[in-house]
Amino acid sequence: MSFAKGLLIGSALLLAASFPARGWAQTQNSRPAQPGAINYVEGQASIGTETLSSSSVGSAVLAAGQTLDTQSGKVEVLLSPGVFLRVDDNSSVKMINAGLADTVVELDKGHAMVEATDITKDNDIRIQEDGANTRILKNGLYEFNAGENAVRVFKGKAEVVYNDKKLDLGNEREVVLTPNTKLKADSFDSRKYEDDLFRWSALRSGYLAEASVDQARLYVNGGPSWVGPGWYWDPWFSCYTFLPGDGIFYSPFGWGFYSPFAVYRSPFFYGGYPAFGRPHPFGEMHAPYGHGFEPRGGFRGRVGGFHGGSFGGIRGGGGRR
Repeated sequence: MSFAKGLLIGSALLLAASFPARGWAQTQNSRPAQPGAINYVEGQASIGTETLSSSSVGSAVLAAGQTLDTQSGKVEVLLSPGVFLRVDDNSSVKMINAGLADTVVELDKGHAMVEATDITKDNDIRIQEDGANTRILKNGLYEFNAGENAVRVFKGKAEVVYNDKKLDLGNEREVVLTPNTKLKADSFDSRKYEDDLFRWSALRSGYLAEASVDQARLYVNGGPSWVGPGWYWDPWFSCYTFLPGDGIFYSPFGWGFYSPFAVYRSPFFYGGYPAFGRPHPFGEMHAPYGHGFEPRGGFRGRVGGFHGGSFGGIRGGGGRR
């Protein structure tokens, strides 16, 4: 075994031994994660008459029949383990069904994105918009814009049903929903749509990946309190994150979500920058990358303070490297 790998394993085991009950104890103070759980709030947002704030994370849930409205603010919502809905400013989404195997959300107004890192054959995640029903079929990044009546697939695969017509969308393909017009897929340049919500989603993805590394170290090799793949509450990062059952799963932005059985491969923070290796608020940036380690693959160019490569950062299934 190399010295570097031994150092990583030793550090992870030492951390797990030092804080054996940290994640478990804090999880008991938060509501068990479920589809519709509010995972991050920024700015002004509400569910019905309930105003959302940072204290709503881990407790508030967008239940079936309820509507989430944002004003000058953004909200992240859990859909299924490894799948996140991000709602833009001045937008409105309604939860139609909140089952783990049947999750349906309607975009009534504005703009939203879905990041999918672990779509399985048992998932049925659909986004309704302007009479269209879009089912997410593969890991990837998806955009829904009610103002433009558009559905875009940055990476992945989706099935769109509109006016009793069916259309499959793949990488960098979009459809504009126009009544009495043939349903047609067109190509688009993803770089032209790397807007504020896209950059915010990239930052959130990196932050959740760092929380995943933090939590995976508590359950090295399936240690105490490990209950398998799913959502795990991280009190240090004040959000739920995703831990896969095995290997490393990559988000469409290239960030890695680590299983406890692969935690020895996780980034090792040597220090040198103020925020390395310690909990810190979302949005606190530090060089050279958004959260201390370079993403694998992901999107082109510079997004939210990190370098991306070309498409291809997603690894489904076992997700190992």
